[in-house]
Amino acid sequence: MIAIGCDHGGYELKGRILKYLDDHGLEYKDYGCFGPESVDYPEYGKAVGHAVAAGEADRGIVICTTGIGISITANKIPGIRCALCADTVSAWLTRQHNDANVLALGAGIVGPNLAISIVETFLNTPFPGEEKHARRISQIEN
Repeated sequence: MIAIGCDHGGYELKGRILKYLDDHGLEYKDYGCFGPESVDYPEYGKAVGHAVAAGEADRGIVICTTGIGISITANKIPGIRCALCADTVSAWLTRQHNDANVLALGAGIVGPNLAISIVETFLNTPFPGEEKHARRISQIEN
C-alpha cells in the first residue's frame, strides 16, 4: 500500500499521481490535502511518514511546491528515509542505495509527465540489499 499526501502546492500533481495509481491497480491511502486552499505541509508530511513508519504503508509519496519542506518534515520521523527526486536516475539510485521508503516531489519543479516517470521508477525499483548499502543505511538510523 502507498501512503500519499500533499499541501496545496502539490494538490494538482497529486491528482495526476492518483490517476496513475488507479490506472495501474495500485492500492493507496490519500492523507490529503483535499483541495487547492492553502494548508500547512508539515501536517501531510507527518501523516504519510507516520503511516510508513508504522507499517500501515509500504512506501509513501509526499508533494509540495518544491518538495523540500515536506521531505524535511517526513525525514524527522524515525525510520523514514525520504528522498526528494527531480529525475528518474535519482529515484532509481535512492531505491538501490538508500532503500528510500518515501518519495518527495516538487510540483513546481517537475512537470506531470516527469513526475509520473519518477513515481513509476521509485515504486518499481527494489532494494537489492547489498551489504555495503545495508551497512550505510544502518549508520543513518543509528
